[in-house]
Amino acid sequence: MRRWLLGPDGALGARLTVAALAAAILLVPFMLLLVLVKNTFTPLYRLDQGVAADLHGFALQHPAFADVMRFITDALAPETWRVLVGGAAVYMVLRGAPRLAIWAVTTVIVGGVIGLAVKVAVERARPMLPDPVSWAPGWSFPSGHALNAALGAVTLVLVLLPVLHGVWRVVAWVLAGLVSVTVAFTRVALGVHWVSDVVAGMILALVVVAATAAGFEAWRRRMGRRPIEPHLEGIEPEIVAPNGKGEPR
Repeated sequence: MRRWLLGPDGALGARLTVAALAAAILLVPFMLLLVLVKNTFTPLYRLDQGVAADLHGFALQHPAFADVMRFITDALAPETWRVLVGGAAVYMVLRGAPRLAIWAVTTVIVGGVIGLAVKVAVERARPMLPDPVSWAPGWSFPSGHALNAALGAVTLVLVLLPVLHGVWRVVAWVLAGLVSVTVAFTRVALGVHWVSDVVAGMILALVVVAATAAGFEAWRRRMGRRPIEPHLEGIEPEIVAPNGKGEPR
């Protein structure tokens, strides 16, 4: 037992346990939001209604603002992120990292499917505002745009971190955060989602990425690769190996 705990298998178990706990911790606020939404928790209801009314009033008074919000939300729609991740997957295959490509595509697909399943289960109505500046079909919780933007942005950063260095890694994470929050804001500003919808979407995206990253780390360790910190080095740092084929250094 002592040898196992101190050996590579023990290290793997510890890392996967930490990853699982991180995913579970992230899942707590999502589940809390879900319960509050399903039970129409008054403070949350008032917050959602108040922010929606204020932003809707501003959008009606400033048509240019609404136009910018529509442009951003359309340009960074879920389809855009699927194309970007798909392009990154092709790049990864060419670099000799097909399993990393599978991880990226799987993460985006699984996250999207879970988001749709939750929408159907919760059946929350979208905001009904006078003189709407935009329209969207389907249920409201969680926001698909916010979910997919966060999924896509974080996935791309984790894929590209190995080819980034120094301050550029920090810049990549900052940009991913800004893009995710911006997309989420456009959905509320256009009156097609509540604040709690977009917050839930972003949290769910982080839960999915944490879970799939833990699974990929398990595969890495079974292949005898060194332990890594994905948020610092990326999911598979070996894609920058000197031979260019993604093999361990």
